[in-house]
Amino acid sequence: MLNIIVLVKQVPNTSEVKIDPETNNLIREGIPSIVNPYDLYAIEEALRLKEQYGAKVTALSMGPGMAADVLKEAIAMGADKGVLLSDYAFRGADTLATAYTLAAGVKEIGIPDLILCGKQAADGDTAQVPPELAEQLGMACITYVSKIYEINDRKIVVRRNLDYGDMEAEADLPAVITVQKGINDVRLPTLESMVVAAVQPIKTLTVKDVDVDENKISIAGSPTKVVKIFSPKTERRGRVLEGSLEEQLSVVMEQLQEGEFLVKEGVM
Repeated sequence: MLNIIVLVKQVPNTSEVKIDPETNNLIREGIPSIVNPYDLYAIEEALRLKEQYGAKVTALSMGPGMAADVLKEAIAMGADKGVLLSDYAFRGADTLATAYTLAAGVKEIGIPDLILCGKQAADGDTAQVPPELAEQLGMACITYVSKIYEINDRKIVVRRNLDYGDMEAEADLPAVITVQKGINDVRLPTLESMVVAAVQPIKTLTVKDVDVDENKISIAGSPTKVVKIFSPKTERRGRVLEGSLEEQLSVVMEQLQEGEFLVKEGVM
């Protein structure tokens, strides 16, 4: 039987992300959160492998206590259990410190045959954590997977979807795989499974439960330093053109040739 861990992240369900000006960290209070959309495809793919080959699926997340909600959603979909790395000592981690902490969590759970991840998180968009996690665990990593062809006790064979086309790749197990949107159609949990998941306990691991060097976690272990985060200001200039349609078009063409774009009031 395969042993699979799926990484699941809780992300803000809004484009209006607020940043603490002092710490440059996300302000999560008062903002609704959801499962990272790419991670839903990883959960679904793990469940399909479970149905095809027989597997134990553990959903693993790192975050505040409320991140247990996304683990319960994974359980409602069909995961067997959820584990949450949650401790104030983990706060402020960049991708490297996050990968290091997640690797410690994986070791505490038990090294699996396969770790499945979404290709990136919707809030950070770095796509760095899965490869860094693979490096921490000494595993192979295949990114941007759009189809799993075969998996057995020794290797996994997949199709990768890249900018310049598709390619087939294989890796020895254990391995870390990141999946693309569209690799599958994500199932919806049933009402019954949601009720069961709601009462299933989530195992929480604190800094005392995992073997970590405290100089490699949190802010202390984060070589990435965010100096400043801000929303760029955009300026739009408008101009109302006078005259006949032919005269207006003549002005527009002249300005386009000079590299300027004009917007007539009410018309793009």
